[in-house]
Amino acid sequence: MKVNHEAIEKAKQLIDEGKFRINTPWRDAQPSVTAEDRYIDQHGWQEYGQWFLALDPDTHEATKDHYQFPFGDFNAVHRTGLVAAKKRAAQHQQAEVEAAADDLLDLFDRLNAC
Repeated sequence: MKVNHEAIEKAKQLIDEGKFRINTPWRDAQPSVTAEDRYIDQHGWQEYGQWFLALDPDTHEATKDHYQFPFGDFNAVHRTGLVAAKKRAAQHQQAEVEAAADDLLDLFDRLNAC
């Protein structure tokens, strides 16, 4: 698994623009398979991939398996999505992905401190 730096930059941009959610339960916010398919049809694989913290280099770019650790709903970054990604990365011993999620979570902590 490798960190998706393009997605991290997109997440930072969305957070800067105020396009984030703090407390939405991730199970409610995570896009459905239908929503994913619709997004891919409308925006393509590259933009779809910007919503995932990691890429699996052993899979083809035009497959959902290539994109791992989602963090948003195609409209906003979800803090709970980042928490879920961080936990899952830790469980799968993906330290770089875990650190990337943690860095983005720090942005939320700084927002709340203001």
